[in-house]
Amino acid sequence: MFEGFRKFDIEVRNDIAIHGVIGGEGPPLLLLHGHPQTHVIWHLLAPRLADRYTVIATDLRGYGDSGKPKGDSGKPKGDSGKTEGDERHLSYSKRRMAHDQVAVMQALGFERFFLCGHDRGGRVAHRLALDHADRVIKLMVLDIAPTLAMYEATDLAFATAYWHWFFLIQPAPLPESWIEASPSDYVTRIMGGRHAGLAPFDPRAIAEYQRCLALPGAAHGICEDYRASRTIDLEHDRADRDAGHHLRVPLNVLWGEHGTIERCFDALAEWRAVSSASVEGGALPCGHYLPEEAPDAVFRQLIDFMR
Repeated sequence: MFEGFRKFDIEVRNDIAIHGVIGGEGPPLLLLHGHPQTHVIWHLLAPRLADRYTVIATDLRGYGDSGKPKGDSGKPKGDSGKTEGDERHLSYSKRRMAHDQVAVMQALGFERFFLCGHDRGGRVAHRLALDHADRVIKLMVLDIAPTLAMYEATDLAFATAYWHWFFLIQPAPLPESWIEASPSDYVTRIMGGRHAGLAPFDPRAIAEYQRCLALPGAAHGICEDYRASRTIDLEHDRADRDAGHHLRVPLNVLWGEHGTIERCFDALAEWRAVSSASVEGGALPCGHYLPEEAPDAVFRQLIDFMR
């Protein structure tokens, strides 16, 4: 699915290796995936982009074939009701996940790069552009509003549509046990339960998402990703807001006109509230999974913006 690309595994810190693929020629472009997927979400775009860019697509920590640190157990400790370990889930903070990606790009010889992230990858990309603004030339995020804005504006419509946000943050092993009981079912239910069902997805891609979610530690990794977003990531986001620390790189925001972002948020207004640079973008005629539902539109938008 990535003809002409080579695979890599790069150790970033604490024996955590990040898996990915690289191919093409030109300025470096880093692509980050969402949940419950892997770098394979870019299989319709990466070969086309490789005519213009050196394309790097990685698996986030906890996902795909990348390392899966145990993080916090989340299990109740004695009668106190407290949880073991660090309750802020530092191992899966977007700050640490962003550092992974900076380390990968450095190891590949790229000090500055274009950056595009979908869903969870968009949240990692947001934090990367905040903490490492000198590394990012331009930023594109797909079908997200800022994490803090989404949590603070939670209402019945959002909580119903994004129920998995609130399920996956429950203490272990509740969500892990359901996912591990049938990883294949989890993938098809989550992805097939949105606007377009499963029709847009290549069966080979679905099979790869299912394979990776069945790997040891994968269920816990994705849960820790969401638990971190509810804890340490909100601390970092509030600290940025209080300090007036905004995005300083040009930003393009795309979302699906049939998705929850369109229904529940004013995406451009939310991103302009956290950015001191230019913010542009709009809705595409699809649902949540833009790279696989609307690859042609994403391709045109990306190459126009990333010039």
